[in-house]
Amino acid sequence: MIQGSCHCGAVHWQFEGQPEGATACNCTVCRRYGALWAYDYDGEGIKVSGKTQPYIRGKAIEFHFCPECGCIAFWRARQEENGRRRIAVNLRLAEPEAVAQIPIDRFEGLNTFEDLPRDGRCVADYWF
Repeated sequence: MIQGSCHCGAVHWQFEGQPEGATACNCTVCRRYGALWAYDYDGEGIKVSGKTQPYIRGKAIEFHFCPECGCIAFWRARQEENGRRRIAVNLRLAEPEAVAQIPIDRFEGLNTFEDLPRDGRCVADYWF
């Protein structure tokens, strides 16, 4: 299990197990946030707590921030699929040693919306 929290500690998340990868996306939103995302389903593999302020982007996705310190904590799909809602937590809110060895998955979200091949980097390569 991996846990993360915003800077002031008002918003927390918990990821059950170990993510297969951390996604670095270059879309118009993610490149500004600098987040590294780990995905699962709301209330299943990922649990979130604390009051957040959402930024709703279009009809598909909402990004949740701590209203106190401003850290981006997670995004959540606005629509359910088969009774489940996709969610991703920002791994940059976890302690570095808990996520350092997770491989980076790159997503070209700006133009082509394609997964790019892994290049051998992990979260630690993005932080240190």
